[in-house]
Amino acid sequence: MKIFKPLLYLAILATFFGCGKRYSIVRSARGEYHIDSTLTLDSGIVKTYLPYKRKMEAQMNAVLGESAVALEKERGTESLLGNFYADAVASEARKLFSFDFTIPTTKGGLRNEIPKGKITLSTIFELMPFENELVLLKLKGTDVQQLLNFIAASNGQPVSGLQMTISDKKPVNLLINGKPFNVADTYTVLTSDYLANGGDNTKGLATPLERKTIGLRVRDALVNYVKNQTASGKVINAQLDGRIKEN
Repeated sequence: MKIFKPLLYLAILATFFGCGKRYSIVRSARGEYHIDSTLTLDSGIVKTYLPYKRKMEAQMNAVLGESAVALEKERGTESLLGNFYADAVASEARKLFSFDFTIPTTKGGLRNEIPKGKITLSTIFELMPFENELVLLKLKGTDVQQLLNFIAASNGQPVSGLQMTISDKKPVNLLINGKPFNVADTYTVLTSDYLANGGDNTKGLATPLERKTIGLRVRDALVNYVKNQTASGKVINAQLDGRIKEN
């Protein structure tokens, strides 16, 4: 394996202006390094980063809570992992703002499963390694219809506050916050900035009537939810509840 990179920029000519010194680069060198088994360990570098490595590992291995079940990315219209993710984000965001339903990620955005047992900070980082922010979108009913069509056509996505049946890849029997969907109404949807910006080819979010960043990262919402459940003496026990069914 070869890595090509600028190695050294040497300032070898000093020009004096008044009482101060200014330096300018007149020549740069470029080196080629082979990354393989012939490289020897540099103890100086190890000593430099080891304290930071130990501190980071201590933080990442801190136990936040416990899951009573394995949160898996099951194939189907909903999954335990997707339900946990969407409900956790919705629960924390509702402490700040009200909204009708959430689609905080897609199935492809669920980066790792959570095994039964202890949930560490590292577990959440592996599930959500990105710095995505949560945003509120006020949408026309016609845009929400596009979003619902997208969810149905992709055989379900992680959602909370939304119920639907998928029939021939179309959404039917739609309930938002327990009320029938009305295309003439406007709705406030909680999602990530990634999806709001068109990530994962998500439909219906591109032209909101209003957009608001709420000051909460998706990962922080997940971390806070697990911590709060633990503080309340609860474990994570997600269920398949039929929020998205297939006819």
